[in-house]
Amino acid sequence: MLAIGTGGLEVALAMAGRPLHLTTPKVWGIRLTGQLPPWVSAKDVILELLRRHGVQGGVQRVLEYHGPGLASLTAMDRHVIANMGAELGATTTVFPSDEAVRDFLDGVGRGDDFVEITAEQDASYDFDEEIDLSSLEPLIARPTSPGNVVPVREVAGEPVAQVVVGSSANPGFRDFAVPAAMVAGRQVPAGVSFDINPTSREILQDLTRRGATFDLIAAGARIHQSGCLGCIGMGQAPASGRNSLRTFPRNFPGRSGTEDDAVWLCSPETATASALTGVITDPRDWADRLSVTPPAPDLPDPPSNNDAMLEPPLPPDEAARVALERGPNISALPELDALPDSLHGPVLLKAGDDVSTDEISPAGAAALPYRSNIPKLAGFTLTRLDPDYPRRAEAVREETGHLIVAGANYGQGSSREHAAITPRYLGLRAVIAKSYARIHWQNLVNFGVLPLEFEDPADYERIETEDRLHLSGLREALSPAGAPTLRVRNATRDEEYAVRHRLSPRQREAVLAGGVIPAMTPPPGAGPSASHRPGA
Repeated sequence: MLAIGTGGLEVALAMAGRPLHLTTPKVWGIRLTGQLPPWVSAKDVILELLRRHGVQGGVQRVLEYHGPGLASLTAMDRHVIANMGAELGATTTVFPSDEAVRDFLDGVGRGDDFVEITAEQDASYDFDEEIDLSSLEPLIARPTSPGNVVPVREVAGEPVAQVVVGSSANPGFRDFAVPAAMVAGRQVPAGVSFDINPTSREILQDLTRRGATFDLIAAGARIHQSGCLGCIGMGQAPASGRNSLRTFPRNFPGRSGTEDDAVWLCSPETATASALTGVITDPRDWADRLSVTPPAPDLPDPPSNNDAMLEPPLPPDEAARVALERGPNISALPELDALPDSLHGPVLLKAGDDVSTDEISPAGAAALPYRSNIPKLAGFTLTRLDPDYPRRAEAVREETGHLIVAGANYGQGSSREHAAITPRYLGLRAVIAKSYARIHWQNLVNFGVLPLEFEDPADYERIETEDRLHLSGLREALSPAGAPTLRVRNATRDEEYAVRHRLSPRQREAVLAGGVIPAMTPPPGAGPSASHRPGA
């Protein structure tokens, strides 16, 4: 399996049988040698890559792990590493299908599905890197970026108010069983909130069968329901300005649900040692003081597999007769009008580098209940960067629309397509950035926002908020014969800048139509287009 993140609209189109289009990435071969030392785990492997390369290091790359070090990593260890490949900006991550995968499939009753798939012995890669697992140490990402990684010992002693274990980044049984073994017979000190966010009901079943749930509760942990929860700011919001250590994949500003949060990312071992001491603590130092040996919890045999939670779909004939129900908090997708031939509007926001989709369309308990209510959700758009953005956008939406100027890696993080839909609803027609995160760039195209890039990144410094920019001749420029370079005139400063797009002919058609959906929908009275004919 090659699992590649995309926006929701592209997932829906793929489910309907349409192709998924991607720019062919380079392949980054990462050779693993050695074996992880005690108190160092899979989370530290991916944090090491983020320490070396930052959040843009994997852009337009597939990470392929290989080498003798793989033998010591379980399938769930590999999941932990692959999960945060997205934080490097990678298209995806892949591991070989080997004995570790066979062991995992055997454990969940699917051993007959195993197929060995490994790279050829003389396989070569576009980029090469090596990590000696035995040389790694516990690492931690400081607020407010997964790429801001340092050794735990470098920040040891920082006070901790909250520790949360769980999420998609550390979802396996061992990621909870190791903390449970560490806190068994011990107590979390006053002033520390120790939160356990089980990944699934099945994990909670297995922890309970083994007595680990009791050890966690007895130590003072709060057990929350299964799901994303704290990772997307739905509960477990930390106290303002207090350090929160989490085994989560992301720590973008405000993602936790607290405006002035201070979220750190680390392994379950580091999180638990810190919960027990009340300060950021290297688990090796904690273990040395107490003469504790590293826990090695046995996996349940067999692990829980609760299929009773799954409901099969209705037969197609019956499903076709079921009316789609929408409650009052569910709105239809707004109408997406075609791109005009000329854009003449103000720059309502000038954003810096590495702006995340959490900052464009916030997560958290205030906004996410309106995820299916676009007009209401639009009121939260970009408010982390400019609380007045929605009001100013509404003021010019009907008259001119507006533009956004941004730095590098605009739209990193979640595949959340609302970060394209709600600005579009508020009249955004173009973004000019130094560069984009892959999924957000595609989401902008899907909803009819023109993503442009500076030919000269230094021109970014010459544009300010409220400058009025003019783009003319867009329909010719985005025609099949059009050149990828356009001129932008800054009427406020009487300057011009060269910008370019990276749109394929298919994407040009979508942006001109106002988005993928209008491009697929023939005008009233028209017959089916080529893209609608069976088999097209």
